[in-house]
Amino acid sequence: MFTEGKEETRLVLTKPLTIDGESNTDYTAPNPLQLVLSLFKNVMPGSDLTRLQLPPLFNIPKSHLQCFGESVYCVASDIMSRCNSGESPLDRFIAVVTWSISTVRPVIFGVAPYNPILGETHHVSRGNLNVLLEQVSHHPPVSALHATDEGENVEMIWCHHLTPKFYGTSVEAELHGKRVLKLQNHGETYVMNSPKVLIRFLPFPWADWVGNVRIQCQESGLEAELCYRNTSFLGRRGNQRSIKGKVFESSSLKTLYEIDGQWDRTVRMKNINNGKDTVIHNAKEVISGLRAPIVKDTREIWASESALVWSDVSRGILSKSWEKAKEAKKAVEEKQRELQRERESREENWVPKHFTVSHSKEGGWECSPIQKWVPEAPIIVPL
Repeated sequence: MFTEGKEETRLVLTKPLTIDGESNTDYTAPNPLQLVLSLFKNVMPGSDLTRLQLPPLFNIPKSHLQCFGESVYCVASDIMSRCNSGESPLDRFIAVVTWSISTVRPVIFGVAPYNPILGETHHVSRGNLNVLLEQVSHHPPVSALHATDEGENVEMIWCHHLTPKFYGTSVEAELHGKRVLKLQNHGETYVMNSPKVLIRFLPFPWADWVGNVRIQCQESGLEAELCYRNTSFLGRRGNQRSIKGKVFESSSLKTLYEIDGQWDRTVRMKNINNGKDTVIHNAKEVISGLRAPIVKDTREIWASESALVWSDVSRGILSKSWEKAKEAKKAVEEKQRELQRERESREENWVPKHFTVSHSKEGGWECSPIQKWVPEAPIIVPL
């Protein structure tokens, strides 16, 4: 954990979520039984969890914005440069599929990041990759991400609308919206969606990513379908965290490669033409041994920075001072309600600082960055 101690900053930055088996000295989740009993006491089946004020016992010490950002800037190898350096459209497409798999991180049973407040931001740099996120809507919760690497001429734009719901014996959190990756040196745009999180309480507690992901590149005429599954029986060990899929031509639907493996271990790709089998993703090489971001310049930290907004809550969670964490979380939420009342009294509409936002029934939420390039951040990831 990194804590900046000055009164004007007070940031709390913890290690990113990583693969099982690695110790995280920053945070240890409460006992699963304690979580289940507390959830049943606080929540009714069918509840929209984004509108509930859950106690900090159910939170990890970071915001959804930080978790979204970590999936981009916290990697042990530079996968993004491989996407850009592929010699052929097919090479680049396979690299993008690999990158998409690398953005999936383990879920801790029974706990979730904070629901970001309106206007909250998270701004981090990793080498030449600069990443900026902003919460552009609170109800419903919508998060926007813009990441750029001027040297590689690469741009990412994400727009996520999270809808977690409680169904009595499970919680299902669906990430609506799309992720766009642009390899501008090659004139290629890749559009993809995200899997959803499924958390089961009975008969045994477990949490995992499930669902289908589609990756498309119109310029190359290539597509991929990935299916995330957990086939463990009654919570016991089975084919956990499995992923299956294929890469195919959009026009002819001809399958070029088959994909199979476990995203938290290794994923292999088989060439249909010659039978050659290749490892395209090794979780230990990509999401193992990750370190927490650090502050490079405290003077440049925005008041809206996630690690600052939730710092008092995070400190309470990390020290298991649940009453202090509860009071700190209540203070953050009450301040947001007070600002909302002030805007309503002045008949003002809140406008995002870093994105333009639109919504339609057909297309859902759309977010466009205001700046062409994301500036260098005051928080950096050690290389």
